[in-house]
This record gives sequence, C-alpha cells and structure tokens, in this order.
Amino acid sequence: MIRSVLAGFAATLALSTATAAEPVLYRNATVIDGTGSPGRAGMSVLVDGERIAKVLPNDRLPAPAGARVVDLTGKYLLPGLVDSHEHLATPPNRRQAEASLRRDLYGGVTTVRDMADDLRAVAELTRASRKGEIPAPDIHYAALMAGPSFFEDPRTLAVSYGFTPGKTPWMQAIDDRTDLREAVTLARGTSATAIKIYANLPADLVRKITTEAHRQGMQVWAHAAVYPTTPAEVIDARPDVISHACSLGHQVAGTPQTYQSRTPMDPAPFLGADNPVVAALLARMRDQGTMLDATTSIYATIEARAAADPKMKKPLCSGAMSDAITHQAWKVGVDISTGTDWVAPWNDPWPTLHHELAALVKLGMPPAHVIRAATINGARAAGQADDTGTIQAGKLANLIVVAKDPTADIANLKTLELTVKRGREYRRADFKPLTKVEMEDVE
Repeated sequence: MIRSVLAGFAATLALSTATAAEPVLYRNATVIDGTGSPGRAGMSVLVDGERIAKVLPNDRLPAPAGARVVDLTGKYLLPGLVDSHEHLATPPNRRQAEASLRRDLYGGVTTVRDMADDLRAVAELTRASRKGEIPAPDIHYAALMAGPSFFEDPRTLAVSYGFTPGKTPWMQAIDDRTDLREAVTLARGTSATAIKIYANLPADLVRKITTEAHRQGMQVWAHAAVYPTTPAEVIDARPDVISHACSLGHQVAGTPQTYQSRTPMDPAPFLGADNPVVAALLARMRDQGTMLDATTSIYATIEARAAADPKMKKPLCSGAMSDAITHQAWKVGVDISTGTDWVAPWNDPWPTLHHELAALVKLGMPPAHVIRAATINGARAAGQADDTGTIQAGKLANLIVVAKDPTADIANLKTLELTVKRGREYRRADFKPLTKVEMEDVE
C-alpha cells in the first residue's frame, strides 16, 4: 500500500515538474515580439527551463551542445496571448474551469486575469496550473471590494459559501467605518494581485481604496462606473486598469446610484461621431496611463441572445455603442487589453479570446495593434509585464507558433501549431475538444 502511494506521488511529481530536460532552440522563425515592432524574419529563440535565454538572428545563435532544435522555417513566433477578463469560479465548478482553461491554453492563451470569484477555488487552480498538474494558463486574480448594498446580489452567496457575503478576505463590503489598511492586508493574504473596485461605493472611498492598495503594492482594477461614482471620478482615483468601455457612457447618460438600478443606455450619443464627453475621459486615461479592458465582444453577444429570447434582460449598451467607444479609445492612444467576460459555447474549439480579437479588428484596429493588446498590454493589465507579454531574454517562455502571418489577418492566429507555457510545449494537434458535460453547470 505504501509503495503504491509513493509510486503515485512520484508520478505526480514528475508530471508537475516536467519542463524541457534540455535547452530548446526555436530556429528560423519570423518573430512578432509583442512590442508593436514589425516582424523579424530569420530569428532564433533559445529557451532554457521556464525562461527565454536568448533572442538573436539565426547566424548569431548556434545551437548549444545538448539543445533540442525546433525548425520554424516559414512559421511565426509570438508571445502567448492574454485574456484580461475571465471569471473562473462564480460559482466554483472545478470541472468546468479546468475545461475552459484547457481550451485557453491549447488555443494560445498563456495568461488570464481573473476578475474576482471565490478565491479559494481560484487559488487552487492557480497553484495547479503553475505546477503543471493541469493544462492551463497562468492565473492572476483580484479580491473584490464593493459597498454593503452590493452584497444583496445572489452571486455573492455562491462565491462566499460558508461565510456571510461581504465578510470574506476575497469579497469585502466597504463603508466609511472600514479600516482600509486592514481590508487591503486581508485581500493581500489571498495572494491576489489586485483589488477590484466593483460597485455601490462613493467617490471618496474609491479614491481611498486605490491609494491604500497602491501603498501596499497591489494593483487596482476598477469598473468604469462604480455607482454612484461616475467614470470621471473613477479615473480621478487613478486605478491601473478600467473595465468595460461601454460603462464610460454613464458620464453622458447619467450614473445610477447602485449597480442594481442600471438600465440600458441610449446608443445615439455615441454613434456617428466621437463623443466629446467621452473624449475628455479618454484623454485623461491616456495621459495618466490608465489602461482600458474594453470587453467589447460581450455586448454584441448578449444583444444577439436577447434578440432571440424576449425574456432575456437587455445589455447595458449595444454592441455598436461599445465598439464606438472602444474605437474612440484606441484612436486617442489609450492602451487597450483584450478581456472577454463571457465564455464561448462548449462546442467552439477556440478560446473566447478569439471573439474579442476579431471584434477589435472589426471595429477598426489593425491586426498588429490587436496583437499588442493581447500580449504586452494584457501582461501589463495583469501586473506581469516584467515576466511575460514580449519575446525577450529573461522573460518566461510563453510563446505561440502559427503557420500564417497574423498581422495580415488576425484569423491566422487559428493556424496555431504550438503553445509554450513556462517552457512546456502543448501541441494544438493534441487538443481534446470540450464536451457538453464538462461545460454544464453542476450543483
């Protein structure tokens, strides 16, 4: 019995520590490095363990002794992609989360930003991914803060099981009596990267939470409107990233007092020409370096579903309105990341992220700009730009290999042949499609 347990432990340990046993030289690729620079042909990338050791032209990088050589002649090598807005555990469903993460990884996504869930479940997924026990991107996540009235939302019961909603380190109800230093410290104890400022908070508390989180070395990821806090007041608080281009429209349409009292906005003021009120918001975001996690594909998706089901609640704004504000943000130079905030159907063989990439191209962003949004900008949004997002020596070996040029057509990212995450290789040909059972909700 003891021998079998030890044998099983040894096998698990071998799997979880399986990185390349020898250096790997990816030779003669066209490198699109994530910086926005044009692709460079005839490049080689040396990977040693989890990290990139060298990036040089072929003639300056011979294969080291003992290195495995992967010939990428005619192929394109890019940084792994980033989905900057996922929800992996609302409520927790381990089978569903692992299936979705597997589709992400085998579809080229090497990093995801989880935007507040039951962090007990998310932390375990994060650990298992980091150890290589499950095929999944690296996960970086937020602990949520909102006003007490937000915790009437039934979703908060699902992510706080066993505790009173609003009274857990990963989802805290904040008011003017809260010791913010203690609250942020509790959030840090979950190993969260950031505080997500969500809803039903006045502007002074949004500002104070942001200041304290930054003081303690955490990022701040905020909704564009925090109800009753307006988009202008959110921007004034200087969060690192703002989510949902659509919600910037509240500066024009009015900002409801609570998250629960939101109603769909009239798209007319945002279509046909750039909105001057939104233009002022975007200029401030650009000048202070606040990023936009646009999540534009979700609105057209919900709009289509609502059109097919009259009983379904209409989205906060139309797909056209969200696209218009996102396009306006890109034109003025706001750094945009590629978040989704929804999950593609189980029978879609590609990650939801590909819908967001296609939506950004459709609204007018060139493919090269979309690739930058999905690589270095996504890494910055997740607080991981020092480690990933570009192909540079010293960074994690998070890479993808595609057969056709994605700067010519963003759909060419679906010619994916190989994903490399922390030096481990995942071949697209080995991907097992999701099943309906994996993606069904379970009690």
